[in-house]
Amino acid sequence: MSTLSITGRTRLYGIIGDPIQQVRSPEVYTRKFAEIGLDAVLVPMHIDRNEIDAVLPTLLRLKNLDGLLVTTPFKANALAAADDVHSRCRRIGAVNALRRDANGRWQADMFDGEGFVRGLLSKGLVVSNKRALVLGCGGAGAAIAVSLADAGVTHIALCDLDDAKSQALAAQLNSSGEGCMFVASEPNARDVDIIVNASIVGMKAGDSMPAPFESFDSKQIVGDVVLRPPGEPTALIARAMECGCSVVTGIDMHSGQIDAIVEFFQAS
Repeated sequence: MSTLSITGRTRLYGIIGDPIQQVRSPEVYTRKFAEIGLDAVLVPMHIDRNEIDAVLPTLLRLKNLDGLLVTTPFKANALAAADDVHSRCRRIGAVNALRRDANGRWQADMFDGEGFVRGLLSKGLVVSNKRALVLGCGGAGAAIAVSLADAGVTHIALCDLDDAKSQALAAQLNSSGEGCMFVASEPNARDVDIIVNASIVGMKAGDSMPAPFESFDSKQIVGDVVLRPPGEPTALIARAMECGCSVVTGIDMHSGQIDAIVEFFQAS
């Protein structure tokens, strides 16, 4: 087993959040960098949420910092700090990755949705002209809705415990996108082809279903953003598997997201 060597030439990447102890990105991405021959490390950076607007602009001035991952609650702050932002981030209102380009400008993108769609497509599943239901209208839900629409989904029902939140997101996405209709909805699994849990329900081992679904049609695709250990599916994924559905797990999404983000970082 090789030993990581850090020198004065090693490039620096980070992940910012509050809290930060729970993240696994440092080991995942530092190992990935080593695999592709990139002399770089990714380290956790804990910034107090009350100090983010003062700290982030200063952090971005570090000459050997080439990129940042962004987790809760700083995805909107990072969007404001970027010089160039991918159009989908404007639609979502958040970013989760920044990279420094050759001219020293900071470019931003959002990969929560991209990761999920890559995980889905990697299984040979088809999304074009499908109808979807997305549970949870926070940053992950918004990103997944946008990426599904960009991949060809034509109708997306948005559901959240806060009805005003789902209605606001539907209005926001309808005003900025074409080719897909977004509607605020109750958690109804009928008449949809793809069901995605983008809420936090399922993070705890004892969590139940994110909505009162009793069963699914075996032709439906069921996905969950919650990252659970292999062999310990969320209640939603377990039920979908019992019904013979194709499933996209948090592991599938995470894998797709890692590949997309490493490509993004390398393009700088």
